[in-house]
Amino acid sequence: MIPHQLTLKYFLSYQAATLDFTGLHTACICGANGAGKSSLLEGITWALWGKSRASSDDVIQTGAEYVRVDFTFGIGLEVYRVIRSGHRGRSAGELQFQIRTVSGKFRSISEKTKRATQEKINETLKLNYDTFVNSAYLRQGHADEFMQSSPSDRKKVLADLLKLEQYETLASQAKDAARQFKTQSEVLQNQLMPLQTQLGQRDVLTQTQTAQAEAIATLKTQTQATQTQWETLRDQSRDRRRLEEQLHWQQTQFQRLLQDAERLTQEQAQLQQQATALHHHIDQADEITANYQQLQTWQRQQAAYAEYFQTDQAARQRRQALVQQLEQAKNQLQLGLQQTQTELKTLDRQAQELQPLLAQASGIQSALTQLQACRQQLQVLEQNQLKVAPLHQRRQILQLEIGQVEARFRAQWESLGRERAQLLEAKTQGQPLRQQLLTVEAEVENLDKKRVYQQRVIDKAQEQNTVQARLQAQVQTITQELGEAEQTWQRLAQADAHCPMCERALVGAEREQVLHKIQVRQDTLQQQTWVLREQIADCEHQREKLQQEATALTHDLQAYDRLVQKRGQLEAKLNRVVELQEQIWTLDERLAEMARSLETGEYALERQRELAELERAIAALNYDEQHHSQLRTQERELRWADAKAAKLQDAEQRLKGINQRRPDLQTQAEQQQAELDNLHQTSPLQQQITAIDQELETIGYDAQAHQTLLQQLQQARTWELTYQNLQQAQQRLPELQEQQQQLTVRQTQQQAEQTQAQAQITELASQMETLPDHRAALETLEQTRQQQQQQLADLQLEQGKIEQSLTQLAELETQCQATQERLTWLGGQHRIYQELAQAFGKNGIQALMIENLLPQLEAETNHLLARLTGNQLHVQFVTQKATKASRSRKKATKMIDTLEILIADAQGTRPYETYSGGEAFRINFAIRLALAKLLAQRSGAALQMLVIDEGFGTQDTAGCERLIAAINAIAPDFACILAVTHIPQFKEAFTHRIEVQKTAQGSQLQLSN
Repeated sequence: MIPHQLTLKYFLSYQAATLDFTGLHTACICGANGAGKSSLLEGITWALWGKSRASSDDVIQTGAEYVRVDFTFGIGLEVYRVIRSGHRGRSAGELQFQIRTVSGKFRSISEKTKRATQEKINETLKLNYDTFVNSAYLRQGHADEFMQSSPSDRKKVLADLLKLEQYETLASQAKDAARQFKTQSEVLQNQLMPLQTQLGQRDVLTQTQTAQAEAIATLKTQTQATQTQWETLRDQSRDRRRLEEQLHWQQTQFQRLLQDAERLTQEQAQLQQQATALHHHIDQADEITANYQQLQTWQRQQAAYAEYFQTDQAARQRRQALVQQLEQAKNQLQLGLQQTQTELKTLDRQAQELQPLLAQASGIQSALTQLQACRQQLQVLEQNQLKVAPLHQRRQILQLEIGQVEARFRAQWESLGRERAQLLEAKTQGQPLRQQLLTVEAEVENLDKKRVYQQRVIDKAQEQNTVQARLQAQVQTITQELGEAEQTWQRLAQADAHCPMCERALVGAEREQVLHKIQVRQDTLQQQTWVLREQIADCEHQREKLQQEATALTHDLQAYDRLVQKRGQLEAKLNRVVELQEQIWTLDERLAEMARSLETGEYALERQRELAELERAIAALNYDEQHHSQLRTQERELRWADAKAAKLQDAEQRLKGINQRRPDLQTQAEQQQAELDNLHQTSPLQQQITAIDQELETIGYDAQAHQTLLQQLQQARTWELTYQNLQQAQQRLPELQEQQQQLTVRQTQQQAEQTQAQAQITELASQMETLPDHRAALETLEQTRQQQQQQLADLQLEQGKIEQSLTQLAELETQCQATQERLTWLGGQHRIYQELAQAFGKNGIQALMIENLLPQLEAETNHLLARLTGNQLHVQFVTQKATKASRSRKKATKMIDTLEILIADAQGTRPYETYSGGEAFRINFAIRLALAKLLAQRSGAALQMLVIDEGFGTQDTAGCERLIAAINAIAPDFACILAVTHIPQFKEAFTHRIEVQKTAQGSQLQLSN
């Protein structure tokens, strides 16, 4: 990966910055502490992998809502660009992966999801974040990350660098395949056992089949004899059953004839009752006919009375309507007459009320003339007032504004004086703050170092937890392998055991040799278990020790936040003191200028000139406000003449109208009185009412006689129904007599049929007495025959089941043979994949490749250390060591895999923690550079970029020169080397420098040569 360009926007301390790496082979990133040097490199890791020393929200600059980093880099002949952005408060950001086309534009190659895009970036880089920071990126505060890692974690880092995860994947796949084959074998074994049990039942089924065949032959013979006997009795009973059926039919017919005879008798009695009732009606025929004729006479009289009643009611309704119309006309005439008389009285009253006002006509006219003259004079004065009023108003405003300016000047002058006194007092109080700030900064710097160390302790404790969990998992895996080895040993200890590899039978010394190998393997696994348990105990002890140390550091760091806050407050106060002095100088100048203006009156000059011009214009108009007020008073006193004149004119008009209206009203009242007098004598309505009275006398309707007739009709309303019943009886009587004759003939025929049926029943009964009854014997034979047939069917069904079971057993035998062959093949596959899992595991090919790499890494590291330390330090990588139990008990040495780093100097071999900061950094730097160089030489991961972040402050002048010489020595192997420092003599050794400065707009970049 060769960096081309990095663009930061609102990332950590950078608001907007772009760094072009073109032409930068070996460069130094320099600047003051906290300027943002490391943030520049953190931007690269955050863009590529979304990881940095800060959380997702903390990478966003304070006050900003989003962050974006664009990183363009090259791999081989291709140029790629990664764009990562995020918003505050949102966990999921955006990630884009692009490639540059031939035209120079970038085309997106992002996947559908963010996770898939990240995986594609990792595949393109052939690096993940952890591998990068453990090799090519020597981060600030993490330079000793590889050295401080546990031996197993170091091997994991090397495995990641060597791309050994593919072997781990193969080992996992081999284990999965072995487990699958084992599971299939166990399933088949469980299926084979019940099949073998079923095959053992074949002899029993064969014997049962033979016995069933003999029983079926015997039962068939018995069934045939029973069938012959049953058919003989059935033929003998057939004639008797035919006679029984005929007898039953005759008896049924006889019962039906008896029921018909009884029904005919009941019908004959009903007809006799109906005939008697009809004779009773016919005997009263004369009386019923006379009553019916009287009823018809009364009905005709009722029709005539009803017609007279309708004519009388219509005439009376018309007369009532005319009477109502006459009363309405009378009311209307009386109302009109009253209204006319009232209006005449109102006119007379109004004429009398107008007389006093008409008598004042001459006085009103004189006052009206005076009012008009006064208003003419007021009009002239009001025009002048309109011109003067704005001038007066503007003069008042100007006078007020001039006074306000003077008051504001004086108030501001007094306020500035008070402010100056306060600033002087605050300046005096801020003098001791600088010494306090220096003290607090020293305390904060000390606590910052403790925080870094505390984080390192916490990381180590977490690493111990991870190592302990991994060791426990290994113990479980070895325990499982021990169990499988025990099962294999038990299986091979049997006499008919076969070889797990070639499936060949094992006998004699060969089986003993295989068993011995398994025993050796069990011993090795057991020893590994003991070693792992010792390592677990060591991890637990180290973890507890680190936790205690972290707790003590936490107690020391409790005052950190308070001191940081206090430092910020002191810095703000010191900045305030400087600002106060500048403000005092400014206030002195302003106070002197304002005092001079107040003494000379040099303020609001334009308003004062405008006020003088207004005074001259007001004097030119010669407007007298007092004379204007007197004329207004006189005009108000004469306004009554204006109102009186209007009222006088209105009164004259009203009197004229009254005189014109009075004659018409008098004539109208006389006409209305005449119409009212003639209304009940000669009016058309009165004439119509008289005609209707004469019509009623002509009709002559008698209501009492009509009511009497209606009562008679009510009493005789049943006579018509009685007459109708009489007519029906006369028609029905001949029909009933004919029906009685027909019933008599049918009864005679029924008696003859009954006699004939009785004779046939007697004859059939005598014939049945001559034939025997075999029904009981037939029923017994039928039951016997059905039982024999059911037993035969059951035996045949059982015989079929046995034959089917034998067929299935033949198929099961074939299936058992195939299952046994499958079990043998699965066992061989399981053993093969177990061996493959061990070969691909960490103790197989992976361990071999790491062991092949370590000599190269050790040689390269010592070569660099020789140049950095003047041949004073030497490292050695140890891959195996004896267990504690072996050393303490003086037993046979048991070796375990490890990756420890031994460091030796002129005084001998010492632990890494005993070396000084400069020596430790040179050791870390040499190992990390050696790793980076080896990776650059390998084809798997083409690392072409090296980043060295801080650490030079621990070196003296000679150490710095050696570091620079080491960097220059490996420069040809890398396309870009970036070193971060704030030491002047170190940064001067680089041709290209990227200077970082922190401003109010955030960190800024400047490239210099």
